Amino acid sequence: MPKPVVLIAEELSPATVDALGPDFDIRHVDGTDRPALLAELAGADAILVRSATKVDAEAIAAAKQLRVIARAGVGLDNVDIKAATAAGVMVVNAPTSNIISAAELTVGHILSLARHIPAAHGALADGQWKRSKYTGVELYEKTIGIIGLGRIGALIAARMQAFGTNVIAYDPYITSARAQQLGVQPVSLEELLKQSDFITIHMPKTPETTGMISSEQLALMKPTAFIVNVARGGLIDEDALYQALQDHTIAGAGLDVFVSEPPAESPLLGLENIIVTPHLGASTDEAQEKAGVSVAKSVRLALSGELVPDAVNVAGGVIDPYVRPGIPLVEKLGRVFSGLAQHSPLTSVDVEVRGELVDYDVSVLKLSALKGIFGSVVSENVSYVNAPLLAEQRGVAVRLLTDPESPEYRNVITLRGALADGSQVSVSGTLTGTKQIEKIVEVNGYEVEVPFAEHLIVMLYTDRPGIVAVYGRELGDAGINIAGMQIARHVAGGTALSVLTVDSPVPSGLLASLSDSISADLLVEIDLSE
Repeated sequence: MPKPVVLIAEELSPATVDALGPDFDIRHVDGTDRPALLAELAGADAILVRSATKVDAEAIAAAKQLRVIARAGVGLDNVDIKAATAAGVMVVNAPTSNIISAAELTVGHILSLARHIPAAHGALADGQWKRSKYTGVELYEKTIGIIGLGRIGALIAARMQAFGTNVIAYDPYITSARAQQLGVQPVSLEELLKQSDFITIHMPKTPETTGMISSEQLALMKPTAFIVNVARGGLIDEDALYQALQDHTIAGAGLDVFVSEPPAESPLLGLENIIVTPHLGASTDEAQEKAGVSVAKSVRLALSGELVPDAVNVAGGVIDPYVRPGIPLVEKLGRVFSGLAQHSPLTSVDVEVRGELVDYDVSVLKLSALKGIFGSVVSENVSYVNAPLLAEQRGVAVRLLTDPESPEYRNVITLRGALADGSQVSVSGTLTGTKQIEKIVEVNGYEVEVPFAEHLIVMLYTDRPGIVAVYGRELGDAGINIAGMQIARHVAGGTALSVLTVDSPVPSGLLASLSDSISADLLVEIDLSE
């Protein structure tokens, strides 16, 4: 079989290619050459980009077999996530690749502002010895205000505490326990602006945070205070900042990001009390290598059909190791469920998780169930990304139910659905033993315990003597070996359910003959082979 094609559209580190390994056909294209990009995308299973390549709706439409878009960095402004989701294409990035680099650049800006390092360098390089003009301030015992105490904010807090500073923070989502753990005093935004000698902002850019530091907030700051932004352009109102710096309402500012980049026409560049850098937050060798290696690993996972924790358009977030073995189990249950439904229209499905698993985030199991259910009944490429969308488009109500009580097994997962004809389908599974063997433990209300196999036959019929001999003989005559079998019933002489595992596929004609021979109410083969 041909290797999956991975298209690299921008310059990435050699370690990125090494991390992909030998299992892929790696091709290169200049992502800014639009015709060449669209042509190469036609045969690509994955594309790796940085910030220059636009992976928009047109590009995604040209890539009929594309399964993953990987951005070797944090931002995703150049990727149409909505179009990717609709097409079932996973979008991944490297959300933690640059956090150390961004935190260190922030500290660099703070130190440069405190000691006038860039201006002093410029003067001396120009032949001027102006020691008194560039007298600065110590960081020791100063108050550092951090707006946004996420991963980068926490790193900055630790680094600034080493200077003997007092660190305060504003973050509407931080708990007091977390702040205490970081050695940071949580305060309101107004208190932070009033108290801080240095302020650094680390918030995502959203409609709510755009321009969150404007004239009103800058007016609350000390005239000796400095403000730094290496997060996202636009968090600080640039017009208001220019006025505050020009009027010396505040002492100075450090910016690595701007509303428009490059900021060629910005009046901020003409001020003496500002330090600017050209969006260098992730511009270190280490950050670039981490980003490339991170997304390369995500591409490997995505192309092998596994769920990627860093996928930005897949619900569920980071998957706990205790939950992870349940993902393939539930996808198989979904395929069994679909086979039992015999392609009848589905109106609702419940994914019920019982046992110790409910102590963890199990939302990924709902995605896995939908991927399994729809994988064999729709023409589209079904992925963890678009499976919920496919259910919504077909009017299928989906619920995730949890219950800590599991009387029979440590954990058990059940898919239960209603069909348009009024009937119901259910199948349950679990993982048993130290080897975590995947087993079916219930089908349509009948208790069984059958290990998964590539070929399953499920049949419902009236319980009576000689039935096993009938289907055993017909399968034997056709050269099909029964590897395992279990029969379940509620009462003698009532309806019985048999689940068989066989070593090879069963021809459709033989299935029809078997059904007639035993007058089956249901007889289906479910193929779980890849």
